Amino acid sequence: MTHLSLEEALAFNRSCPVVDLHCDTLLKVGPDRGLGQCRADTHLDLPRLGEAGVSGQFFACYIEPQHVSYRALERTLEMIEAFYGEAAANPSRLVPAVGASGIREAHREGKVAGLLAVEGGEALQGNLGLLSTLYRLGVRSLTLTWNFRNALADGWQESRTGGGLSRFGALVVKEMERLGMLVDVSHLSDAGFRQVLEETSGPVIASHSNARAVCEHPRNLTDEQIRALAARGGVMGLNLAPGFLRAGAGRPVAAGTDGGEPVKATLADALDHVDHIVQLVGPAHVGLGLDLDGIYSLPEGFQDVASLPRLTQGLFERGHSPETVRAILGGNFLRVMEEVGAV
Repeated sequence: MTHLSLEEALAFNRSCPVVDLHCDTLLKVGPDRGLGQCRADTHLDLPRLGEAGVSGQFFACYIEPQHVSYRALERTLEMIEAFYGEAAANPSRLVPAVGASGIREAHREGKVAGLLAVEGGEALQGNLGLLSTLYRLGVRSLTLTWNFRNALADGWQESRTGGGLSRFGALVVKEMERLGMLVDVSHLSDAGFRQVLEETSGPVIASHSNARAVCEHPRNLTDEQIRALAARGGVMGLNLAPGFLRAGAGRPVAAGTDGGEPVKATLADALDHVDHIVQLVGPAHVGLGLDLDGIYSLPEGFQDVASLPRLTQGLFERGHSPETVRAILGGNFLRVMEEVGAV
């Protein structure tokens, strides 16, 4: 067991690339509401990413339910434009990137590499050709569904039907592999998870999902799923939504959020998920997918992204080696990006 001060934990974060696979902060970007200044109504911005020692941040383009039926692609493009606008406004701190090399370069330069993900296959509007268009715009990860059914697959809230990938969804994941994109199974039904692995050959990710054996919630992965993900070389990202950390959440979900009504959870609960995954499949298959600005509340002791050194402290206190902590903080996701061709 190693005890680090917060200053030592931050220094450790800054010594290696730290990568978070999921935030919803683009939902809160707008005129006079940019990433360049600290804001009380967000969990994440550029100053606090710097305070946390984050080198790579995936920004999700989440398609809210009110946009799904008639303007999913338009809404996605609005958020992509907002991202590039923020990069242009903050060139000394935020650099657009499309893979692992961009994150490593940003780390060397003391900047944040911003990468784009789309949360919800509705953005494709049933057109496979639009996937390569999004790829050309810099999108390197696609979460196939949110909670419900779309043209690609069933989300977890449709699990009672037993439905998984559609024929179109199978084509999409094959094309994502060809392009070198991260196939993201978070939010997917259990049947869909299994079928994604049947339709792909390389590693896939669960960008922001926890362990169901620790917290019984269908948004979390079963031990069987975690083993299957690991056998393929994939990685899952620790989600800080209290309802996915500890049993006892209120209503299951609200539009634009993941965790239901606030329940008490702590960083110890989050570390329990990490420990379970490491004990189950080893340290090479867990990373960070914190879901900041997409959840109602955070674990006690974790106020915003600047609190990330507290998680690093906890990993060392649980007995994880420096090599394991580096892998969890970012090394595992960098490896997967390189393996799928997102370099």
